[in-house]
Amino acid sequence: MAPAPATRTGRLPNGELRRQVAVHLDEAPADTFTAGEIARALGRSSGAVANALVVLASHGEAELVTERPARYRATPGTGRLASVPPAPPRPSAPVPSAPEPSSTPGPSTPPAPPTAGPAAPAGPVPAPGPEEGTVTGPVARPNGQLYHPRTVAGMPDVTALRRLRAAGVPALLYGPPGTGKTSVVEAAFGDLITVPGDGDTTVADLVGEYTQTPEGRYVFVHGPLIRAMREGRPLFVDDATLIPPNVLATLYPAMDGRRQVIVKANGGEVVDAAPGFYVVAGHNPGVHGAVLTDALSSRFSAQIQVSSDYDLAVQLKVDRRAVRAARNLATRQRRGEVGWAPQLRELIAFDRIAQVLGVEAAVGNLVGVAPEEDREIVATVVRDAFGAEHAPLALGNRI
Repeated sequence: MAPAPATRTGRLPNGELRRQVAVHLDEAPADTFTAGEIARALGRSSGAVANALVVLASHGEAELVTERPARYRATPGTGRLASVPPAPPRPSAPVPSAPEPSSTPGPSTPPAPPTAGPAAPAGPVPAPGPEEGTVTGPVARPNGQLYHPRTVAGMPDVTALRRLRAAGVPALLYGPPGTGKTSVVEAAFGDLITVPGDGDTTVADLVGEYTQTPEGRYVFVHGPLIRAMREGRPLFVDDATLIPPNVLATLYPAMDGRRQVIVKANGGEVVDAAPGFYVVAGHNPGVHGAVLTDALSSRFSAQIQVSSDYDLAVQLKVDRRAVRAARNLATRQRRGEVGWAPQLRELIAFDRIAQVLGVEAAVGNLVGVAPEEDREIVATVVRDAFGAEHAPLALGNRI
């Protein structure tokens, strides 16, 4: 039996260890492996491999089959990552970078901070080539649904976002929930990493934290901000204005001329943004708790309003009466007469409910989803559009 390869200590390019782990899994898709087994095959530390497996599983590029011990196997996404060509070796000259995660330190003994190199120069950074062309038709989102681009600044919105990324201009998309902010960002960037924001979001949710492995050791698992910076990918902070301002401040040094973040929780690790890293955020004005601070607003040079495309609802063959009611309520909302109006999301839901429960049920549901303080006006507008009174969808007598 051949001896196991010696543990390699050379620094791999960003993402290369995960690619190698994916290749190992993909070579035997029916088998399961522990981090230790893969580490011995690759000649790498088990802590680094365990960290890579956690990240792969979070991306759907590996599957956690059992927890004690933690065993992983390949998924369809594993093959896609495994087919990526190996990353070129690092240059011989010293390059500032963070060390691979180690299984040795625990939360009480973080590793020594790596030496900080010069910050990446400010200015435009190139976006991936395949996305630079002008969009001429619908674009597929990761879930397979087609996104129909809209115009902004005389060009498709998807093309505009890609050009902003190439120029290094952060963008903030704002508008009511359900207007398609997430859809356009997902359509624009195939390599997107998303952070869902809320009032409980912490710094650790952005940069990462220590996690205990099944072997009882601790590894630092980097968060979405660090992954996006290292891999040169766009980061979408959804509902950014719901995140506490002191937490959002973690993003600022990555977005300005420094393009650098210091991970205090990992011993002062210095992370520089790779070319292609980009930040885009979503904001829902009027939503309780959503606060667009001056500090946050100033970081987003491009701010684009997103409203519902009611013409698209018609193209999607949503009942024209429902679309007419939505337009009416949107006009009243702009005048300050009502605080809520159905957006594209509600109209698509209306169509789906109508298909399975009937139009009457869909109309009742449209009235029922309106906020209580606006429900009377919504019911009146819906009555005018459909020609009859409709109560919110509710259970009736026992069958």
